[in-house]
Amino acid sequence: MADYDRRRQGGGGGGGYNNRKRRYRDDDDDYRRGSYQRRNDPPPVHIRLRKQLLTLAESPLRRGHEEAQAIGQLVGTAEEPEAREVFINTALQLVVEQPLKTPFVAAVIQVANAYKPDIVEEILAKLSASVERQIQTGQWRDVKLNLKLVACLQSCLLGEGIFPLLEALFERAVQLQTASSEDTIGTELVKIILLTIPYAVVTGPEKWQQKAAELLDKTDIIASEPHALQDLIDPYLPENKDASTGSQSVIGLLQKQLQGEAAAGWPLSCLARPWQMPLEEVEAQEKLDAATKHELPAITLPETVPAGARPLFPEVYFSVYDGDIESVPPVTNIASSLLRDAAVDTINILDFNRHSTAGFLINLDCYFAESTFVKRATPFDRLRDVEAGKSTWKPEDVVVDAVFSQLHQLPAAEHKLVYYHSLLTEACKQAPAAIAPSLGRAIRYLYNHAPQMDLELSQRFLDWFAHHLSNFGFTWKWSEWANDVSLLDVHPRKSLILGALDKEIRLSFAQRIKKTLPPDYDGLIGPEKEKDVPDFKFASDNTPFAAEGREIAALLKRKVPDEEFQPVIDRVQGAAAEHGIDPVVASTDVFVTAVCFVGSKSLSHVLACIERVKDRLMDMGAASEAGRVQIITSVMAYWDAQPGVAVTIVEKLLNYTILTPLSVVDWALVSHGEAKGSNKGTALAQAHVYELVSNTVSKVTGRVRQVVASGVELDEETKAADIKAMRDLFKALDDALVGWASGSKDEMLEGFDGADEEGALLRQWGQRWLRVFRRKSGIEEAFLLEAGFSS
Repeated sequence: MADYDRRRQGGGGGGGYNNRKRRYRDDDDDYRRGSYQRRNDPPPVHIRLRKQLLTLAESPLRRGHEEAQAIGQLVGTAEEPEAREVFINTALQLVVEQPLKTPFVAAVIQVANAYKPDIVEEILAKLSASVERQIQTGQWRDVKLNLKLVACLQSCLLGEGIFPLLEALFERAVQLQTASSEDTIGTELVKIILLTIPYAVVTGPEKWQQKAAELLDKTDIIASEPHALQDLIDPYLPENKDASTGSQSVIGLLQKQLQGEAAAGWPLSCLARPWQMPLEEVEAQEKLDAATKHELPAITLPETVPAGARPLFPEVYFSVYDGDIESVPPVTNIASSLLRDAAVDTINILDFNRHSTAGFLINLDCYFAESTFVKRATPFDRLRDVEAGKSTWKPEDVVVDAVFSQLHQLPAAEHKLVYYHSLLTEACKQAPAAIAPSLGRAIRYLYNHAPQMDLELSQRFLDWFAHHLSNFGFTWKWSEWANDVSLLDVHPRKSLILGALDKEIRLSFAQRIKKTLPPDYDGLIGPEKEKDVPDFKFASDNTPFAAEGREIAALLKRKVPDEEFQPVIDRVQGAAAEHGIDPVVASTDVFVTAVCFVGSKSLSHVLACIERVKDRLMDMGAASEAGRVQIITSVMAYWDAQPGVAVTIVEKLLNYTILTPLSVVDWALVSHGEAKGSNKGTALAQAHVYELVSNTVSKVTGRVRQVVASGVELDEETKAADIKAMRDLFKALDDALVGWASGSKDEMLEGFDGADEEGALLRQWGQRWLRVFRRKSGIEEAFLLEAGFSS
């Protein structure tokens, strides 16, 4: 009651309380009616400046020269000391983090030069110091990107500007190439020179054209000569190339393209020129032209030029578009190299944020001349209707082409392959109408050229294809490839189909994948693939050692001590010996199959089961090489319908050292045919077999690199043993594959005649396998040589 009285103080009927509310509203009335204006101070200049720089050239609705003028004038008129520092630091960051914007950053700097020349002096000083430091540490991409900015500022420089530095880089490249034909640093220097020249020439005066032509005459001696390592990283098999898949080195193409541009008067029509003002802005252009010129600070080259953290290899130009209509620039046009270079740098620099990277790539047309591309998302069929003389290049095709060039880079992609997978997925989500059709045509190209491609690249495509479909409901126009279902299983295209379906099932389940396929594919996903748990072969009394197999399974389920298995194992070995069967092989098969059966509920179940009987499995493996091979054979046989599970289990057994890498090679390339009831080498065409062998080799080489390069404290004897094990593994691979590659394998001589299609295909598979692992061996030997471990 007291509370009630307090609430009613100040007037009858609760007036006091309500009066307070009314007074509050009365006081606020002016604000609510809008007569009171909140202060809306603009943000500080340095905040606005940073924001405008970070969004520079990102909108197709804003003209490049207008943005450059606005930001440059803001810099030139700003009095805040923070504005100068923010501008310089942000501009220099942009050119190495968002390289598509470099010409626009250069235009802003040129406008600022007309107001405050000392800002440009400071930028050039910092640029030169950065380039010198990056050359000393082998940061070649950053060297290239910073030199691109210097080249775009060529009209602001005194004397010959950037050309003396390019000449010095070329002289160093000649020295390196003269010392060794396999040198890759000199090749990288020439590539940087050739990619810098167009940006210097495009700034204007004709005198730069003459300097560029003179430099091109010099670079021709290195750029036009095929590198000794080029065949090693060619995406296509040399013996299976056709006219449409001819591979050319990147610097060789650049040399020819720039010579063509020089002959045509250096049009460089794809490059944006945001520092060139329209005719109606004559005064602004005159102000830029009359601005102060600056001396480029000297850049000293070190005595020894390092390769850098990432090994350098010559680059081969790779494209997934070769239609009769040019949806991407042809390799005869300099645009193909300049667009690719800018896109690839963006892809590899921004690997930490696929969302932003996809956004930059989708807006690719904003960063080049307006006439470079057709309108975004223009259907491919409409390109035929484009007026003669106008571009038919699709920006989304250029983007997809660039991503696939990195996904298919040899000997290794710069980042984990899943990054490029996720980037294509993100681009497809952000611009489905534009990207999806381009991806479809790329998929068809890669599928059709599967027989000619390097095996490692075919497997990368297969992995990406299945992963990509899993992100979009597993939908694909499988009917397009229905005719290939009837091909031999060892045909590269049929092998790719089988491998893709297996990968899809791993990412989903068989029943769902089967529903996405047309009737022609029904036979490729049998009822055994739809079972959650494979059948236990010892459940049937018709199987040899059925009773013992069931007994061991029961003991495993009861988690009995290890010694209780021995009587059953002894019975199996005794019966096997009586029938002329290898006792170790027979007992190993029974035991390992029972382990797989008991652990078949999940991967954690089978790992727990293996952990409990690890000592016995190690003893079985140590008994003989045949025993180790039989462990793999039994795992693969039990999970025959789900090879992905089998591969995972075998890799775990490798980690436990129950198996050895050599036993994997022996099973895959020597004994696997017998285990499958055939000696005809069909394992070479099975994607999961290549996956297992490749992963095994990666484990071994990774171990060697770890102990050699990472400063792991191990004695020299242990290091030597690891290196020897790796070399023995590569030798075993080579010995096993040479016969298949040459067609001299006994099984091939007995099973095929000279005109047999399957024999020819198996010979091709042998060549593809051999090429991959010889390349891997060569790369590891080069690494060891550099680390001071000679053969």
